[in-house]
This record gives sequence, C-alpha cells and structure tokens, in this order.
Amino acid sequence: MAKIKKRRENSRFINGVGLGLRHCHFERFINEKPDIAWLEVHTENFFSLHSPASNYLKKIREDYPLSAHCVGISLGSHELPKKEHLSKIKAFIDYFEPSLVSDHLSWSHTEGQHLPDLMPIPYTDEALNIVVRNIEFTQDYLKRQILIENPSSYLAFKGSYIPEHEFLVEAAKRAGCNLLLDVNNIHVSAHNHGFDAKEYISSIPAEMVKEIHLAGYSVNEIEGKEVLIDTHGAKVFNEVWELFAFVCEKLGSFPTLIEWDTDVPELEVLLDEARQAEEIIAKSASKKKVA
Repeated sequence: MAKIKKRRENSRFINGVGLGLRHCHFERFINEKPDIAWLEVHTENFFSLHSPASNYLKKIREDYPLSAHCVGISLGSHELPKKEHLSKIKAFIDYFEPSLVSDHLSWSHTEGQHLPDLMPIPYTDEALNIVVRNIEFTQDYLKRQILIENPSSYLAFKGSYIPEHEFLVEAAKRAGCNLLLDVNNIHVSAHNHGFDAKEYISSIPAEMVKEIHLAGYSVNEIEGKEVLIDTHGAKVFNEVWELFAFVCEKLGSFPTLIEWDTDVPELEVLLDEARQAEEIIAKSASKKKVA
C-alpha cells in the first residue's frame, strides 16, 4: 500500500444531507443561504481558480462545507492518471479545502484520447491491480485519501469474473481509500444485470462508506428489454428511496447527496428531495434507538 506522506486536515466536516451545487443556483446560495448542510461540486468545473464560477464558489464556501467530486482522473485506465489533471485537482483542494474528494470506478482516457463519459472496466485481477495502482498514485500525488464510487452499468464484460461489490471493496482495501456508495447506481445496475441490490449493499463494510449519492434515472426500452439509465435528471424513484432506507438500516447514516445534473429544477425541488432523505435518516435512527 502506498503511504500518503502528508494529508491536509479537513477544515470543515460534512454531515447530514447535501446538494450538488449547480451554476443556476449560485446567487441564491450567496444571497439567501438556503438551509442545507453541505454542497458537492465537480472539481473540473473550477480548474480556473480565478474564474467567475470560482469567485462565486469562494463566497459560497464561507457558509457551506464542500465535498469535491472528480470526473476525469480515470482510475480504470491502463495508463497512470495524468499529472497535469491531478495538479489542477490538487490546486482546487488546496484552495477550497473540501472535506471529501472522490472519483469513479471507471476510465475515460487512453493513449491521448479523452472520452466525455465514464466507461466501465472488466472485473478481473489484472484490472484490479491497475485500479489499485492508480488510486495509490492519485492519493500520493494529492496527499489526500480519496473515495471511489460504484458505477452504473448497462452491459457486462464476458471476461469479468469478480462480482462488482467484491472488486470495489478489495480495491479500496488494497489502496487504502474509502467508498462513495451511489444507491441509485446500485439499483440501476441491479435491474440491468439481474443481481440483488440488497445483497450488494450487505456486503459493503460500513466503516468504508464515507458518502452516499441519491439521484434519478430514466426508463428505456432497448431491443425489447427495459433498461434503466443513470441520467441524474429526475427525482429519486421510490425504489431508490426504499434502498436508501435499507442502507441506513444495514450500514448506518452517512453524508448523503441529492445529485441532479441535467434538466436542473428550481432549488425548492432539490430541497424537498433533501428533506425526504433527512426523514429517512431520522426514521432509521429512531428505530435503532427503540431496538
């Protein structure tokens, strides 16, 4: 396991339910300071630290702790993560001091080509070794522990022989990182591939989970089969709320994000979704006290 020589202490701990910060809501967070516990931002949107967007975020950061979510490290690529990209993420971290830093169990670049999506990886020992190497490299460069997020998927590699949840946990154990558990992605992938979402969740060590994502999806018919697509463009579905309640019951409560990236609605819609998450967390806590 690679040793992280020095880690910046989190300046502000996040807890409770947060929202993904989107440009259309910047001014409301500055002027009205809506009642939400924390905010998550995509680091790649703020690589220019003196852009108008970064200036807005600097003001917002005065009132809300942050979680930093990366989309371009490409932890599953056969090549090492690009230092040029990591240097910009590190500059963001040093400037805004987010409580958590995360990226996905996926790949998006190879041999100088960059894809505007998060591509799946085969679940094999060879791929596991590559992912562990890349996570260690990233953490050593950033001098910061990261979280890795479970993906949504629509097709499976014939050569995969390690169950996704086992691959995810083993990668985190070997690399010394933690997990961002996306409950919507678990539901989407379970539906598309036919595995049991609750068995998946039950196999995750609670101590490795540091953040939860909740989002919406779309229902599509492809070649006569119903396929769920992780769009982040709708309210959280009832099935995902139920699965989230199971997470709270089985693993406990964690900082939880309402993630909405496309067709972003009015802020009140997002706040309502956050309140539903808070109610589920509170209900689960009450049951545990009674028990």
